[in-house]
Amino acid sequence: MLFMLSSLACRRTQPLLQPTRWAPCNSTRMNAEREGVVVVVNPVKFDLEDVRDDLRAAASAAGLEEPTLVETTEDDPGFGQAREAVRNGAALVCVLGGDGTVRAVAQELVGTGVPLGLLPGGTGNLLARNLGLPIDSLSDAAAAAFSGRDRSIDVGWMVVDPTEDQLEGALGDLDTGADNVHCFTVMAGLGFDAQIMDDAPEGVKDKAGWAAYVASGGQHLTDDPFELELSVDGTSSTSEARGVVVGNCGELTGGMELLPDAVVDDGLLDVAVISPGGLKDWLGMAARVLTGRGEGPSLDRDRGRDLTVRVEPQQLCEVDGDVLTDASRLRFVVQPGCLVVRVARDEDEG
Repeated sequence: MLFMLSSLACRRTQPLLQPTRWAPCNSTRMNAEREGVVVVVNPVKFDLEDVRDDLRAAASAAGLEEPTLVETTEDDPGFGQAREAVRNGAALVCVLGGDGTVRAVAQELVGTGVPLGLLPGGTGNLLARNLGLPIDSLSDAAAAAFSGRDRSIDVGWMVVDPTEDQLEGALGDLDTGADNVHCFTVMAGLGFDAQIMDDAPEGVKDKAGWAAYVASGGQHLTDDPFELELSVDGTSSTSEARGVVVGNCGELTGGMELLPDAVVDDGLLDVAVISPGGLKDWLGMAARVLTGRGEGPSLDRDRGRDLTVRVEPQQLCEVDGDVLTDASRLRFVVQPGCLVVRVARDEDEG
């Protein structure tokens, strides 16, 4: 339960690595031949006719043609749909779905220069929250997506049980198309974080929102800790922990900050190591999140560009809320400025 955690107690400052060799983001958005808006929508969550009417009206107000709606499927939560939209020349690809759908579409837009538009449609809407976008009104969010400005942000990549080549290779040499490499725009983690997401029933989550994670989290407060080795930009430490969260941005539901120093375009990932000894420690951390106080025991904080996590025994891992598998080793790397997101214009921009 992410919001039961708080910002971390201590910080270690490490020198940054040399610049990475990621390929530069292509300026596809500047190509005059690209036109049209595609909206990737999760049909399970919405009345498509109502959605179509709202989007048609917002597009008309922005001087655009009616957006093309493409639906996700059980087998494809958005990867293929986003790829096809880029291939067919879309000038803007929007997402109307949960955080998992956002992740899938974002992964395919990385490096293309095609902007990502964010429309509210999930339990968390966490990337939209962190970018200050509307999350309660589809019409307002669509107006921002159709008439806003472009902002380049970082993404993180999580490599599950990396091969030696994947573990030792330079950041910019990482093959992001490999099956065990997953993009995240908000947060990824393992241990407690992944367990509560795995145990929260989907039906309950859809109806109760974040309250579903409270009940799920209560089941794991007394789980045994695991052995952890954490390497941040080459500096290693060992400890016992109950969870690890790595974030590209840090704001949760309700404005609570798990990683208060995380910024979506600073070229860094922030990490929280969670190691409460018992219920009292859990309650203390939850209180600090709710009140915004950053200092306290059982938490550690760091940041860097290249992080490796080794655990014993294996722990369940997740990426932007999508639970993946048990893993004994994870590598996290940041790809700076590679995703273009459509955000609202400032008031003085008109």
